[in-house]
Amino acid sequence: MPTPKTTSKDIYQIKVTLLGSKPPIWRRVQVPADVNLSTLHNIVQNAMGWENGHLHQFIIGGTYYGDEMLLDEGDVEDEAKFKLNKVVKRPKEKFIYEYDFGDSWEHQLEVEKILPAEPDVHYPRCVAGKRACPPEDCGGVWGYASLLEAIGDPDHPEHEDMSEWVGDDFDPEKFDLDGVNKILREYSK
Repeated sequence: MPTPKTTSKDIYQIKVTLLGSKPPIWRRVQVPADVNLSTLHNIVQNAMGWENGHLHQFIIGGTYYGDEMLLDEGDVEDEAKFKLNKVVKRPKEKFIYEYDFGDSWEHQLEVEKILPAEPDVHYPRCVAGKRACPPEDCGGVWGYASLLEAIGDPDHPEHEDMSEWVGDDFDPEKFDLDGVNKILREYSK
């Protein structure tokens, strides 16, 4: 089956799912097909709610793409030199975005559809999502599960410390779609 041709006016609708999160933490974003992977990294960071304080990489078809700090580490391609529609070419393709190699936040990105751009719509945009992003440096999905257990149980021995660390306003069920899109609008200027 031939690879469909995409144009610079096409939009990739991508579901970003934080692997291992239960219940699932995910975002659905729409991005220009010709976005470079470096910009896609920033879009994922902002859509998920990460703080961009750690290294990251994409793994697409067995090839690693990362920022310039990883280029000396071996077989890593410079993500800034690759456009999404040149490395992911069709709907239903899946690839990995890993953030923070210590906590190993792995995200599965699936191209759900390729759409024509809508007039007067700003891209990238987030069209849906569920649950808050875990706090940075909480120990990956396992540490996050432990954190949720501690803050959810007033009798837990770490309840007070963890509640203070995460802050009173942290709600694991909250997702602010409008807030994410306000940030993402900066990429369409």
